[in-house]
Amino acid sequence: MNTWTQRWDDRYKNEEFAYGTAPNNYLKEQIEKLETGTILFPAEGEGRNAIFAAKLGWQVSAFDISEEGRNKALLLAKNNNVSIDYQVGELETLDFQNEQFDAIGLIYAHFPAAIKSKIHKQLDNLLRKDGILIFEAFSKKHLEYVTKNEKVGGPKDIESLFSIEEIKADFSNYEIIELEEKEIELNEGLFHNGTGSVIRFVGKKK
Repeated sequence: MNTWTQRWDDRYKNEEFAYGTAPNNYLKEQIEKLETGTILFPAEGEGRNAIFAAKLGWQVSAFDISEEGRNKALLLAKNNNVSIDYQVGELETLDFQNEQFDAIGLIYAHFPAAIKSKIHKQLDNLLRKDGILIFEAFSKKHLEYVTKNEKVGGPKDIESLFSIEEIKADFSNYEIIELEEKEIELNEGLFHNGTGSVIRFVGKKK
């Protein structure tokens, strides 16, 4: 097992949910505007967003590199009387199909800097034309915030954080419904607490 996988297994193996069991606020706000269909949650961890979508009636798929995250997500699904398809592994090893999904929820999916754009392109292939991408993750400016307050969470290397320019480049074939850098207050479980800077993006695939 590599250190990246070990890190997330260690974070998710405790009884308490690392980022809570409530959905991310931005994801909740955006998904409630959409017709239900098929949705994918990459790097979904303990399942809070996937379970929320399933409760709304979405057909939910999710993946992560952490078995411990999957275990917690399936427990949360059971406690909420919903079912989700949750796979463990790197994206290229999983059996998702091109244009399989009506929506993708990329919520704090901070992939290692060297592969984050490549994964965005792979995910784009899985979304159908006119499909919706909902994205929230820490911006490059967030480095200033996490330096002052570690409790807000997020990567501490600038390359793993996002800029508006990167999002425009990675998702250039999208109609931008919303794209902004914003200071927000986070209160999500044990590891996202305090003021941070995020990029928020909703795009429609052309």
